[in-house]
Amino acid sequence: MNFYNNTHPYYCGIDLHARSLYVCIIDQAGTTCVHKEISANPDKLAKLLDPYLGQVVVGVECMHCWYWVADFCEDLGVDFILGHALYMKAIHGGKAKNDRIDSFKIANLIRGGNFPLAYRLPKSHAGHPRFAAPTHDNRTTWCGFKSPCG
Repeated sequence: MNFYNNTHPYYCGIDLHARSLYVCIIDQAGTTCVHKEISANPDKLAKLLDPYLGQVVVGVECMHCWYWVADFCEDLGVDFILGHALYMKAIHGGKAKNDRIDSFKIANLIRGGNFPLAYRLPKSHAGHPRFAAPTHDNRTTWCGFKSPCG
């Protein structure tokens, strides 16, 4: 398991959902600078991150809707890291869970050097058929292996 351990002046943890984001930005001392829910809208996220550009790293858990945030951060020149969902659950799993707590825990995992990294496929590979999910036409081979679908 690899952990992200670079230092930055600010750390942004985002709890992602299809229609909303819970964003938490903390500084090196662990002081909360921003902690709020916004709609899943690039303009709103840009407005929230604007004062921290060039000084912040954004981390999200590897869930179904992380791609647009990664592309958004790349376009803005913001450092982006993707967290391994299974390892993150093992590290910060607890009884008290909600979006506000999760975003804060993600930001603190990054700050503390305990953010487990997942592999982020480069944007240039996004349309490559080898990495496509199984469909009716390519069920028999998926990433070079026999697909369980066909």
